[in-house]
Amino acid sequence: MGMGSSWFDFFLVHQFILLLLINFSCWFSFVQTQTLCHDDERSALLQFKASFTIDMSASQDPFAYPKVESWGSLERNPQSSNCCSWDGVECNNDSGHVISLDLASSYLHGSIDSNSSLFQLVHLQRLDLSDNNFSYSQVPSRLGHDLTSLTYLNLSMSSFSGHIPSEVSFLSKLSMLDLHMPYSLANLTQLLVLDLSQNQISGEIPCLLANLTQLTKLRLGYNQITGEIPSCLVQLTQLTLLDLRFNNIQGAIPRSVFQLKSLEYIFLNSNNLSGYLEFDEISKLQNLRGLRLSLNKLSVQIKTGFRAIPPKLNLLELSSCNLTEFPEFLKYTSELMHLDLSDNNLRGQIPKWLWNSTSETLLFLNLSHNHLTGYEENPVIIPWHRLSSLVLDSNMLRGSLPIPASSMAVYSVSNNEYAGEIPEKFCNTGTLTILDLSNNKLKGMIPKCFQNLGALQILKLRNNSFHGDIPQICLNTSMELAAIDLSYNQLQGKLPRSIASCPQLMFLNLGNNQIIDTFPSWLGTLQQLKVLILQSNAFHGTIGKPASSHEFPELSIVDLSSNDFSGSLPSDYIENWNAMKSVDENEQIYIQSAIIFGMYPDIFHYDYPITVFSKGVELKYMKTPYLLRLIDLSSNKFEGEIPVIIGNLRALLLLNLSNNTLTGPIPSSLWNLTALESLDLSQNQLSGKIPTSLAQLTFLSYFNVSHNGLYGAIPQSPQFDTFQEDMYQGNPGLCGKPLSKKCGDSESATPQTTLEEDEDSGFQIELDWFVVLPGVITGLIVGVVGGNFWTAKKHDWFVDTFNRRRRLAKRTQKRREQRPWSY
Repeated sequence: MGMGSSWFDFFLVHQFILLLLINFSCWFSFVQTQTLCHDDERSALLQFKASFTIDMSASQDPFAYPKVESWGSLERNPQSSNCCSWDGVECNNDSGHVISLDLASSYLHGSIDSNSSLFQLVHLQRLDLSDNNFSYSQVPSRLGHDLTSLTYLNLSMSSFSGHIPSEVSFLSKLSMLDLHMPYSLANLTQLLVLDLSQNQISGEIPCLLANLTQLTKLRLGYNQITGEIPSCLVQLTQLTLLDLRFNNIQGAIPRSVFQLKSLEYIFLNSNNLSGYLEFDEISKLQNLRGLRLSLNKLSVQIKTGFRAIPPKLNLLELSSCNLTEFPEFLKYTSELMHLDLSDNNLRGQIPKWLWNSTSETLLFLNLSHNHLTGYEENPVIIPWHRLSSLVLDSNMLRGSLPIPASSMAVYSVSNNEYAGEIPEKFCNTGTLTILDLSNNKLKGMIPKCFQNLGALQILKLRNNSFHGDIPQICLNTSMELAAIDLSYNQLQGKLPRSIASCPQLMFLNLGNNQIIDTFPSWLGTLQQLKVLILQSNAFHGTIGKPASSHEFPELSIVDLSSNDFSGSLPSDYIENWNAMKSVDENEQIYIQSAIIFGMYPDIFHYDYPITVFSKGVELKYMKTPYLLRLIDLSSNKFEGEIPVIIGNLRALLLLNLSNNTLTGPIPSSLWNLTALESLDLSQNQLSGKIPTSLAQLTFLSYFNVSHNGLYGAIPQSPQFDTFQEDMYQGNPGLCGKPLSKKCGDSESATPQTTLEEDEDSGFQIELDWFVVLPGVITGLIVGVVGGNFWTAKKHDWFVDTFNRRRRLAKRTQKRREQRPWSY
């Protein structure tokens, strides 16, 4: 037994050693045969990486990340010497040459010119640089000369401009092209997919596209294409997808489109198409699955009793199509999942047959902006069992709120006449992402169970009659809540401290309630917070010092007006508000939340309205401008001097410090606020002269210093000449235009004015005028001439930069801009 056991042990050891040898041999073989990239291609990739900066605003995909960041870094990637192992790089297993480069959604910002090292990668077969920002540079002609092996090319959503070079027609191996409007594609007869969407393409659709007879998908959406849809597209008999949405295409839809029997999806929404369209033309497309005609100038005609709906239709968008009745053919749908009939003239009640025919299939329903009053049979629970998104905004819906289905992610019924309380059963919907009940007649308390809505991203209960305490929102710190708008209610108590646990919170509006609390300094840890509106409540006490220099880093709109704050103005917080110190280069036009939902997932932007008092009037913004920088601390009990440091907030547009008890001079540092449009310092106890340097604020359209203790000459400039007399009333010592009181010589003496303006910077100078007067005059002449030259240069640069950014952002956003819930 002992001998047998020894032989058995020997056998096991022998087998173990043999396995080790085999594994080592395999590992050694793997090491020997592992693909290594060529030195020249590694160098070309690193040069290509170095030609760009990483900019988080350059990509729109929520899953974007900087793929090139780990290239060539031994710390992050032990195999960094082998470029074939780099993120987004693929090599041929045999030759080691780079054959695929996928840097889609990589935050790349820069330009690609003819000298780019990219064109040294001559073996590339696939190139994807989509969803980056190439600064409106032109597509280089070397693409067609040097990268002739390409079979796949994607440069979409990357801010290229100009015409596509004719050399691209040399890429005869392409089977998928995604970049700009092609004018020289006649040779690409094997092309199956042509995707030119989301660029700056202009001009008309060329008939040369009809030569691409193998084409199955044509995407030209989100551009600036004009003209009509050419009838020559009838030659594309293999076409299954025609996507022309979000352009400026005009005229009628040609009948030839409905002769393309293979068509499955037609997306023509958000153009300028006009004329009448008989739905029976569309019904001839028996393979049709999706149809989008929304947001045009079309009138879709549907004959009474018509029921020949395409059997596979599951997406139908007829928003803004002049419909007056629910299309009866919807009774006969069996697969409809997505229905948008918004912005029409539908009246009366939602017919029961609509939910009978779609109760088991419908996922998305938008009936907003009509004249609907309710349901034919008012349901307690939303009658579509699988519905994910319900949008009924801006109708005349009455009665109690129907309880959302358990599967619902979007429940939006703002601007209706719903009354009563929010049922507790709302909290049974754990998937709610957007809840908008704004502008109704709802009352009662906000259910405490709202703290359990862990998926919530947007909560809007604005302009109702809710009272009581605000629930402990964001108890679950993993919540992605981006916006809370509870303004214009009757909410009481203190702010729940749990709000500080909403790491993604960007927009917080609690204005016009009855909240009693001190300044919520604990919100300063929210790194994404851009808008903080606490106006017209009962906040009180002093605003102390921030806990660190990193408090409120993104704050750009602060409205604390009409409260009971006291003490000095919060200069330490003002110093932290870095977002107000420079013009953001982000291309957004509005502060929005990007929400992805729907049967065919699209990114759309959800807007936030705000109401502020500025320029002497109440301003209502239906969408909060992204570039708006606003501070409103008016109608409180602030005292002391205006901090000089406020002059560092160079991007500030609106500043309102009126109706406090502020003292001291107007700081001359305010001339640094070169973007300022409105300045209200009225109803205080300010003294001294109005700094003459404020005359250089060329954007200033509202200036109110009434009811203070100011004296001396009012600055004269084309801008100041536009301000009326009542902007200065209550200051008996002021003189000059537009007042009837003339200024004497002593009141316009330049040396005295200059010295007084310097006092707010901490300098006190005592001079013997008889001794130094000649030197002062000489210095003033040199200083004023040189200073004005420098100021003019700096101001021109700032204004030019600011305007260029605005124009660039407008061009980028113009084609995307639409009201919420539209695709």
